Amino acid sequence: QVQLVESGGGLVQAGGSLRLSCAASGDIICISAMGWYRQTPGKERELVADITSLGSTNYADSVKGRFTISRDKAKNTLYLQMNSLKPEDTAVYYCTAVRDGIPYWGKGTLVTVSL
Repeated sequence: QVQLVESGGGLVQAGGSLRLSCAASGDIICISAMGWYRQTPGKERELVADITSLGSTNYADSVKGRFTISRDKAKNTLYLQMNSLKPEDTAVYYCTAVRDGIPYWGKGTLVTVSL
């Protein structure tokens, strides 16, 4: 089992920045990849960014150049630095980790971007 706890969400004005954190615990040794997804009411959960155990990253087109995903293995923590935020970035952001092909999810943290 892998437990994931997100933090860092909140209310920010358009153009501002936030950094999300995801603390991982439990059976984390064999985690192969981690990532961030987001979801708004009535829409499917969508990939924001992910990172492999070797450090390869992948971003949704909508966030390229504005968001940066990183992972501190020593602290067992995943980060998402979000800059130049837009109202359309408003969503619940979920952390995910894949271990032995099984995805684990956090409960999410709400990010609200106002005009």
